Amino acid sequence: QAPFAYEDRPLPIGHGQTISQPYMVAIMTELLETKKEHRVLEIGTGSGYQAAVLSPLVTEVFTIEIVEPLGREARARLKNIGYKNIDVRIGDGYLGWPEKAPFDRIIVTAGADHIPMPLVEQLVPGGRMVIPVGPHWQTQILKLIVKGTRGPRDFRASDVMPVIFVPLVREKKPD
Repeated sequence: QAPFAYEDRPLPIGHGQTISQPYMVAIMTELLETKKEHRVLEIGTGSGYQAAVLSPLVTEVFTIEIVEPLGREARARLKNIGYKNIDVRIGDGYLGWPEKAPFDRIIVTAGADHIPMPLVEQLVPGGRMVIPVGPHWQTQILKLIVKGTRGPRDFRASDVMPVIFVPLVREKKPD
């Protein structure tokens, strides 16, 4: 993929996953409206690129990747480059990271077919989440979620733009 590294388009990173085009990373990062004191949860570590972009903007980045080889590679890559405020976890991002919650901001870098309530519940009141929502492998809507103050599931959702992201993968439940 090296010949395409500077093109503004998504690229495959293995295991059926992609790295988002740089323009989309910029839009999603801007929508978060981060502050230096923020703690951010990212769902879908992938290569670690989005976490690396967020790292200098906030206090801490917690990132979850369900594809174990990608998570291990990203953890090693980010550590080798010298990022010290990024914590990589391998697991089901749909469930968030309750032990580290609440978060000021959440960014989801895979398309969900609905807004995951565990993530909304892990936002601070007034917190923001950016997430693509819609059917898998079809046009989705990038949404901005702003957490309300009337309880753990109180939020307002705004449509930002049409997008297409790889599906948000869930852990398979035993039968």
